[in-house]
Amino acid sequence: MKIIIYQLLVRLFGNRNTRDAFYGSISDNGCGKFNDIDAAALRELRLAGITHVWYTGVLEHATMTDYSVFGISRDDPDVVKGRAGSPYAVKDYYDVDPDLASSPPIRMREFDALVERTRKAGLKTIIDFVPNHVARFYKSDAKPKGVKDLGEDDDTSVVFDRHNNFLYLPGERFRVPKGYNPGGDTFVHPLKDNNFPEYPAKVSGNDVFSAAPSIDDWFETVKLNYGIDPRTGEKHFQPVPDTWRKMLDILLFWTGKGIDGFRCDMCEMVPHEFWAFALREVKRVRPDVIFIGEAYSPANYRKYLNAGFDYLYDKSGLYDLLRAVVEGHVGIDSVTDYLDSEIKGIERHMITFLENHDEQRFASRHFAGDPMRAVAPMTLAATLHTSPVMIYFGQEVGAKAEGATGFSGDDGRTSIFDYTCVPEIQRWINGGKFDGAALSDKQRELRTFYVRLFRLCNANDAVANGKFADITPHNATSPGFNPRHNYAFVRYTATNRLIIFVTTDEHNPPDLRLRIPDELFADAGFSDMTLYTLEDILFDSYRTTVKGVELRTEGIHVKGVKHGAIIMVIR
Repeated sequence: MKIIIYQLLVRLFGNRNTRDAFYGSISDNGCGKFNDIDAAALRELRLAGITHVWYTGVLEHATMTDYSVFGISRDDPDVVKGRAGSPYAVKDYYDVDPDLASSPPIRMREFDALVERTRKAGLKTIIDFVPNHVARFYKSDAKPKGVKDLGEDDDTSVVFDRHNNFLYLPGERFRVPKGYNPGGDTFVHPLKDNNFPEYPAKVSGNDVFSAAPSIDDWFETVKLNYGIDPRTGEKHFQPVPDTWRKMLDILLFWTGKGIDGFRCDMCEMVPHEFWAFALREVKRVRPDVIFIGEAYSPANYRKYLNAGFDYLYDKSGLYDLLRAVVEGHVGIDSVTDYLDSEIKGIERHMITFLENHDEQRFASRHFAGDPMRAVAPMTLAATLHTSPVMIYFGQEVGAKAEGATGFSGDDGRTSIFDYTCVPEIQRWINGGKFDGAALSDKQRELRTFYVRLFRLCNANDAVANGKFADITPHNATSPGFNPRHNYAFVRYTATNRLIIFVTTDEHNPPDLRLRIPDELFADAGFSDMTLYTLEDILFDSYRTTVKGVELRTEGIHVKGVKHGAIIMVIR
């Protein structure tokens, strides 16, 4: 079965509050909870073809909301981004975010129950592992007995020591970025004074070796030390650095709680030698746990796959290409060149997507505008490789992410920093019925497309495990075939064959013939004299019967492709 990942920001998914005050508090704007993701929600995700749920923002992170009454140390807003805080400024690796609990004192019990519900629904659980940086005031209140906090034994008088967990700027005091106004003009907090008492200053998470990072830096986080001296680049990996062992223990802690996979934030900012060490040990305990790396440099792909990663982001490749296609900068025939690029031979390890929390919403005015334009690129992304495909919650109902919400501006991204809501998801949830009754006709049609596409990926062995053949070059000169807008390929096994055609031309519906090259004709087991039925299994818009020989000589007549994609099963 092909892996279909549904990225779900817990804070927003179950939030039914429709108020969206600028820089609103949790009491103003509401917050989704673990308990909101109930059996009904998970059943609908499974019925939609989802296999894995990536619960984003689970680990306890820095926030402007005060939970000190529950024994959780209060955070300084001068080094927190947004009222809710960034999920990637982790302040306790051994705890979950109290925002997400209906009852904060039993927050871990509520999360454990969610993991169990997920398993019972036939789904697997993925959470973030953020290994490169932590919140500026990391302090674990929930660490197991005998575990020392990060930095507890550090020698803060030196920039680097192989046994230190952090990197320091001795003799310098940290300075909050000029102009930062945490929580907005109306937010009042006793610690809001443009000062954070950190001495000596630590190196910021995005490798900024300055005691005065800018407002655009990851100033709310500090870099972890994995044994590379930043002054010389020299590696000090023997004996194994203390940070390596601490981070391995964290992975083993969550693996022991039944987590099925980890999405590893900014994995390239951590040496691949650590990953080889840690992933080997985790998989010795749980061989089935998957590791997904957020990687952006193709030059590093094989290095991190060899270190043990199962999958890497295909952001710099297919995502960037498909975005350029949608925006009209390049033709869709560029996919042929992409397949012959750095990902050749490792395609099955590259996770494809059109959205995630870092990227702009497809339906936003900053990207495509019309969510139905996702049909062609999403069909291609989901069926091009045997690799996993990922969808971001709300994508399937056309979430637009309009308006500024606080720290997050009006940039086409759903905020990960603020207490806010996603109206489109609220309409699908429909007060907990999860029936989509409040969606518009267009939204229902869009979601139906995603459901049918993902179910097809689950059920069709040719997509999940079959071979791939690009037939665009073979048809490039055929009458009516415009390579800039048309792309065609075949996915096949010995018993299952699909022809997939997508078009990005919204104004000139294709009227053309697709021919099968002789070499593919033989390899896919076609016979000249056999009568084949071709049926569109994506939109049910097409059905025809042809002799095998016609596939090679005359081709298949393709006309009236609905919404830009057709998947023809050959029976």
